[in-house]
Amino acid sequence: MEPDEDEQLWKIMPAVRGVLAQPTDSEEMPYRPVILKPSGEESKEALEVDTLEPADSSEQIRDKVKLAVEGYVRKHGSRPKVVSIKNIGTVNVVEPTAEPVLPLENKVALVTGAAGAIGYGVCRALLDNGCLLAASDLPGARLDDFAADLEEGAAGRVIGIGIDVTDQTSVKKGFGRVVQTWGGMDIVVINAGIALVSRLEEMDLEAFRRLEKVNVEGTLLTLRECAQYFAAQGTGGDIVVMSTKNVPCPGAGFGAYSATKAACHQLGRIASLELAQYGVRVNMVAPDAVFSEGRYKSGLWETVGLDRMKVRGLDEKGLHEYYRSRNLLKAKVTGRHVANAVLFFVTHQTPTTGATIPVDGGLPDATPR
Repeated sequence: MEPDEDEQLWKIMPAVRGVLAQPTDSEEMPYRPVILKPSGEESKEALEVDTLEPADSSEQIRDKVKLAVEGYVRKHGSRPKVVSIKNIGTVNVVEPTAEPVLPLENKVALVTGAAGAIGYGVCRALLDNGCLLAASDLPGARLDDFAADLEEGAAGRVIGIGIDVTDQTSVKKGFGRVVQTWGGMDIVVINAGIALVSRLEEMDLEAFRRLEKVNVEGTLLTLRECAQYFAAQGTGGDIVVMSTKNVPCPGAGFGAYSATKAACHQLGRIASLELAQYGVRVNMVAPDAVFSEGRYKSGLWETVGLDRMKVRGLDEKGLHEYYRSRNLLKAKVTGRHVANAVLFFVTHQTPTTGATIPVDGGLPDATPR
């Protein structure tokens, strides 16, 4: 079957972006990425890239693009500013500034399950550090309002993308829209997840399956798409999987959430083994009890909060204080704290993959640390 124009574009643009990335002298950040923006104008000095054969692998696509770029540089003595993809269209090449002001300048980030407390903290931190940001969640007014809020002070650097992570077509099209907007991606934060309160003896199987579809299958589908794009781009990348303290320290009545998030966490560890060959780092962040960030409340705690208050005989304020007082540092854990852990990984402070940062104020029961 011949791939359609969208699929051709989604495959070619990451390869073009990867080949045009500027090498650096840094082992931690070996490339400075370019941005590819759609252009309606033809140019006589455009880099011409042919469309692909259906069986072309990521490596074959990148090799074809590399040969085309090398030929262009020999002919023109400079790097291309415009790329024309045969039968599809043209894109402008936006080079990074001479000296980056922010550590993640020109990096493209996608955050799933973004429109909540943790998602807001992570999105804000990525924007503050220079990213172009695709905030994704289920389509609708909630996501639209969330993206509009983020764009204040970051005009032109935010898009909202409706993605149902349980639907592989939705995931594929969502990733494709990021590529169509900026040419590829560098950072993916897998944050989409849902919760359920139920003891095992009373658990409804269909309710468990809903968690399994979002927390496990959603993670798998997102990781699978990440692998294809990062392989095509060839410049490494970062994936951060949002885990939870419930993986090492599950709770009674939280069996469905604890089990499915443990599977999500394990998929992240496996991805760290499989994607290292492409220079991709996959790490996990494991927070505890983030109730809100800014004006955004946690969707998870909106689901389980009433039960947790009932079990402990507390009101909302008392529940927040309970979770603060149970950790060693007596710390209120915020979305910004979680975002700082994400930033530690994606700014490559250490050569680390397959690791987990707990963001919980210190919970001895959640060892090993």
